[in-house]
Amino acid sequence: MRFTLALVLYRLLFLLLTPLLLVVLLLRSISQQAYRKRLLERFGFIAKNLKPHGIVVHAASVGEIIALKPFISQLLTINPDTPITVTTFTPTGSAQVQKLFADKVQHCYLPLDNICSTTLFLNRLKPKAMVFMETELWPNLIAQCKNNHIKLLLVNGRLSDKSMRSYKKLAWLITPTIQKFDKILTQSQVNQDNYLAMGATPETCKLSGNLKFDVSLNIDIKIKQQELKSLLTANRKVWLIASTHPGDEALALKAFEQVKKQNSQALLIIVPRHPERFEQVAKLAHDAGNKVLKRSQNTPVSLNTHVWIIDTLGELLAACALADVVTMGGSFSDIGGHNPLEPALFQKPVITGPNMSNFKEILAQLLSAQGIIQLLENDDMASTLASEVLRLFTDETSAKVLGNNSYKVVLANQGATAQSLTALHTLIKS
Repeated sequence: MRFTLALVLYRLLFLLLTPLLLVVLLLRSISQQAYRKRLLERFGFIAKNLKPHGIVVHAASVGEIIALKPFISQLLTINPDTPITVTTFTPTGSAQVQKLFADKVQHCYLPLDNICSTTLFLNRLKPKAMVFMETELWPNLIAQCKNNHIKLLLVNGRLSDKSMRSYKKLAWLITPTIQKFDKILTQSQVNQDNYLAMGATPETCKLSGNLKFDVSLNIDIKIKQQELKSLLTANRKVWLIASTHPGDEALALKAFEQVKKQNSQALLIIVPRHPERFEQVAKLAHDAGNKVLKRSQNTPVSLNTHVWIIDTLGELLAACALADVVTMGGSFSDIGGHNPLEPALFQKPVITGPNMSNFKEILAQLLSAQGIIQLLENDDMASTLASEVLRLFTDETSAKVLGNNSYKVVLANQGATAQSLTALHTLIKS
């Protein structure tokens, strides 16, 4: 009864907020025009040619799509006659779906979580099951799925201690939402314990491991790797900083000034996390006194180029192959870092900043295996970062050991995809 009232209030509130959310999307479209396109999908008006009675897999953005790629690929192979619809919430996620799967899957945006939009969405697709990832909890949509006997699976479940503090304040809404899932597969024991503490039942909650360990190098990545490599005209030391956010680039550029004093031919590759910042980052690097080249120019990287901006989508993983050292962006601020397993696939030495809260368990495993370097908070982070980069440039044996150790951690933890597929098919058959 209490949840029913809470859900009614949530639905009313979301309906009232929908015009404001539309304004937010339009404001975002000023810097990223893709947010202005396909707006009707945000309200549940999805294309009529999408086939119903299939499986819907939701992944918010690029990182989640990449992590789910093995899962979706195997789902397509096992279920060749079942429509697979992949939904995202961001344009970059949408572009990634198109890039990875083209017309092999159906695609649309997940609608805003108001009852009118989600009703249209579910009435059109009539899915047998919906798969959500990590912390994607949409109370209204999930309640409607349950009422319509649509199987609900949460894969790669992540519920950090920080999220727990927020969720506990909304336990009256979040706990019943979690309890509506037919199965919850968690990344780690810590995450499982947090889901149980929030009200998930032991019967539905299972530790399966992290899907992000199941990354692999396919032919497309290898082709892209060769394309990027062909643009490097000289054999030089390369430092890549991946998935950067505001503040990361300024820190890296300051550290790079010190790196260049010791190695004048070093190349810094910056891969910004968000496309709308590509031009801003290029200008920042130029203003710092560097000769800058953008990947979109598709021009060979000469010895005169100091900084190469990867201002294209879907090339981060391939770019990791070019690096002698990789630093994870988002780990020097309150962002919480990004996935260090991607450079580990190429056995590259990885440096992170102090905050890797988004990958706490993965970081712990890598640190235990001596497969990563984490810098501690200090007053001169740029100098510390430059020192570690230069050390790894020079000490190739240490760099190789770090890379090999991280790769072993990846191999030892694979298997979450298979467990997720088994759980989904068990639910559909039940």
